[in-house]
Amino acid sequence: MNPLDVFFNVMMAIVDALALRAAARQRPLHGAVTVALAIAAILFMALMAGALHGNAWRMMRLSAWGLFLHGTVLLAGAAVLWARPWRCGAALAALGALLVAGTGIDAFFIEPQWLEITRWKLPSNKLQRPVRIAVLADLQTDTLGPYEHDVFRRLLAERPDLILLAGDYFQAEPDQYTRLYAQLNQWLRQLGLSAPLGVFAVRGNMEDDDWTEAFAGLPVRTVERTESFDLGTLRLTCLSMGDSFAGRTVVAPHEADRFHIILGHSPDFALARQTADLLIAGHTHGGQVQLPLMGPLATNTRLPRAWAAGQHRLPGGGWLLVSRGVGMERGDAPRLRFLCRPELVIIDLVPESR
Repeated sequence: MNPLDVFFNVMMAIVDALALRAAARQRPLHGAVTVALAIAAILFMALMAGALHGNAWRMMRLSAWGLFLHGTVLLAGAAVLWARPWRCGAALAALGALLVAGTGIDAFFIEPQWLEITRWKLPSNKLQRPVRIAVLADLQTDTLGPYEHDVFRRLLAERPDLILLAGDYFQAEPDQYTRLYAQLNQWLRQLGLSAPLGVFAVRGNMEDDDWTEAFAGLPVRTVERTESFDLGTLRLTCLSMGDSFAGRTVVAPHEADRFHIILGHSPDFALARQTADLLIAGHTHGGQVQLPLMGPLATNTRLPRAWAAGQHRLPGGGWLLVSRGVGMERGDAPRLRFLCRPELVIIDLVPESR
């Protein structure tokens, strides 16, 4: 917890105490208004504090503190105050406290490490044999622990023919990258990272210029500039970071009888009319927070909101796969996921039945 968080929470704890003290002296209905106004005031102050720092991520982080911590305290306190004079109100307040607290526990402590393996079978008449592809996007961590180790262990347990790493491996303080690269390199060496058709890694927008050190001496092809590779019946094009963000970059078509895959960090390159069979990207985190009936709150892409995650048929006939990633936004952002579990994607390319 940084100094801004400490200051904000101390000030809001005072607001909690004053609001509950006032509610205790009021009639229950008036007390309910006081509690509601206190929650609204806390959220407003969180937004203002973030705005004064000119940082949207801080705004979101302080709002999360306001809602999940202080909202729970105020609702739970109100439930205690109203236990006798207003049982119905006490029950509603207790239910609200449980709902808010439960959502916070899920978003901050459960979902961020509740890894899902998403499986997708894609038939094609360009294939003579099945090919299994593992896609890992957005590890995006500032520390390497049991969760990150388990991600790579489970990836290799799938025995993929081809491993595609879609960028954003770390998001940390500048002086931490060298240590993290060395630690990841040692892990991958011990785990024996490899695949029959190869392991390919593209750069994301969180890496520094030394990002390839994470894979130095390993059987991993790191790609800085847009480049294509022949992999038997497959053709793989790996995009530079800049080309993946450019919605006008069109990858030249290749042999019509060869299954063509394009890998980029950002999915924005899908805005151009690509002729490839399969486009693969990360970057969006699937929105990281999704709400029922609304979907992702933010997508960080120019693609339609519904395309922030999952598989989508493109107008040209190909497919776009956008991974929700395995990590989450760091730095000043609240470290949470809600209704948007992290994922490894396993794509089974199979010959089309005739």
